[in-house]
Amino acid sequence: MRQRYYLGIDDLARARGEDPAFAFAGKSPEAFAAALQQALREPSLFHRWRAAQPDPDAVDDALGACDPGATVNAQQADLRTDVEIVTSLPHAVLKHRLALLVGRHWTLRDVRAA
Repeated sequence: MRQRYYLGIDDLARARGEDPAFAFAGKSPEAFAAALQQALREPSLFHRWRAAQPDPDAVDDALGACDPGATVNAQQADLRTDVEIVTSLPHAVLKHRLALLVGRHWTLRDVRAA
């Protein structure tokens, strides 16, 4: 089942994940949308993260799920960035990818069926 997630990021230029090896490095909403969309569509970010874990084999494979049809749009709205994500991935996977890219610097505003 596809879901439409609406997120807000207060200061995208400062929104970074805890580990610079996986964190978003851009500044624009378009760059963030492209980075997150890639992270949802293909597993390279997950594979890099898993390889860096103390026991990669202990990582739940479900966190590596991908959705080749995921779409991400992001727009600047005053000082905030509004993000719309359409995906069939579970919320836990989306949350994990967001944490890698921008840490805790996002707020879930709404979820609807897509």
